[in-house]
Amino acid sequence: MKRTEILQALQMQDLSGEVNVKGWVRTKRGSKNVAFIALNDGSTIHNLQLVVDLEQIPEQNLALMHTGAAVSATGKLVPSAGSGQKVELAVNSIELLGQANPDEYPLQPKKHSLEFLREKAHLRFRTNTFSAVARLRHAMIFAIHKFFNDRGFYNIHAPIITGSDAEGAGEMFQVTTLPLDKLPKNEDGSIDFSEDFFGKPANLTVSGQLEAELAALALSKVYTFGPTFRAENSNTSRHLAEFWMIEPEVAFYDIHDDMDLAEDMLKYLISYALENCADDLAFLSKRLEEEEKNKKADERSMELVNKLKFVLENPFERITYTEAIDILRNSNHNKKGKFQYLVEGWGTDLQSEHERYLVEKHFKKPVILTDYPKEIKAFYMKQNDDGKTVRAMDVLFPGIGEIIGGSQREEVYEKLLNRMNEMHIPLESMWWYLETRKFGTVPHAGFGLGFERLMLFVTGMGNIRDVIPFPRTPLNLEF
Repeated sequence: MKRTEILQALQMQDLSGEVNVKGWVRTKRGSKNVAFIALNDGSTIHNLQLVVDLEQIPEQNLALMHTGAAVSATGKLVPSAGSGQKVELAVNSIELLGQANPDEYPLQPKKHSLEFLREKAHLRFRTNTFSAVARLRHAMIFAIHKFFNDRGFYNIHAPIITGSDAEGAGEMFQVTTLPLDKLPKNEDGSIDFSEDFFGKPANLTVSGQLEAELAALALSKVYTFGPTFRAENSNTSRHLAEFWMIEPEVAFYDIHDDMDLAEDMLKYLISYALENCADDLAFLSKRLEEEEKNKKADERSMELVNKLKFVLENPFERITYTEAIDILRNSNHNKKGKFQYLVEGWGTDLQSEHERYLVEKHFKKPVILTDYPKEIKAFYMKQNDDGKTVRAMDVLFPGIGEIIGGSQREEVYEKLLNRMNEMHIPLESMWWYLETRKFGTVPHAGFGLGFERLMLFVTGMGNIRDVIPFPRTPLNLEF
């Protein structure tokens, strides 16, 4: 008999025929005459209750069906007398597919800490929390591609191995085939990369933006969605060494078009989650409420679904960096020393606490900051006429701070060349990028959305290691 997924079984209206379900045992309990097994196959947050008549199926047949075991069950769906479920399966045959020794299986039916589950990442998908996160992650991946496809964008695969540093900030993972125990050296003692696979130093990419710009200057509207890497030795709840980035790039766009696209995309993605992932969001909302129940009221997060609706219901406030600095510097929060990093004046590199203050306390809506000092931004950003600022834009969200960073790009060859020289960007490895400003250059703009930052916001999880299946962080390369 063909398997019926539990999601389909729970939604079935016609209960006349037999169905076969397969999945993993979450719990098993029983009495003298009947056993109840909660079965889950990952298709939904909800379990299907299997009701086993022990007069029909001997109890010894169920002896190895402990939590974590895989089973196949056939029977008829019947209206459920229990609360929280419309139907249950009256079992007429059941088979053990794979056992899980209860003395060894680590995910017993009790509350486990997120730290413990990170050590069991090969099994944590089986928990309600991580199955919900995984389904939401898939939904957001699909929605991102649909958003851009429906608007005529072309997906570009940017290279993972690169010879350039898009951010000019270093902290890149090196890629080599040279023997590390016997590196070839030049006469001056430096490594002779001419003998390496590519004949030059190579790294894992930190961004697909530069390559997306090349494609946008022919196809007009493109986006990349791929893995990026930062060798930053940072063990925080917001940093990963391997993460995914969405980076649209559009020819003939200015900074205002860029902001419009970012706002439209974020609202589309959140709407998609609310419309298609209601059960998982409801579960994650309850999880967050339970996690924060001992916090003071003013320290608790906004209820998850309301937080998502908050983004949809409010147009994003657009202000300049200069206006933001004035607000922050004159705030009681700053004057009373409540910021960990006090805002002294113009030129301050804003921290997450400053960004969240603007969103959560001052404007009470998402905020887009523009026109940052050029000294704290990347070399490729369009320079304003004031000589001090660039046409950068950051989208700030409640609970997260910056979720998108973007800019209008500098399209004037001489200005870009001068800026690269000022910031000591190696021209010999970036000649191709400069050359696009010589052949049919046009105004263009784009941004980067860190996918795991988006997932933190949508799921309400507090640590970025819990919204990616297999986190890569300093000293952590398991699984």
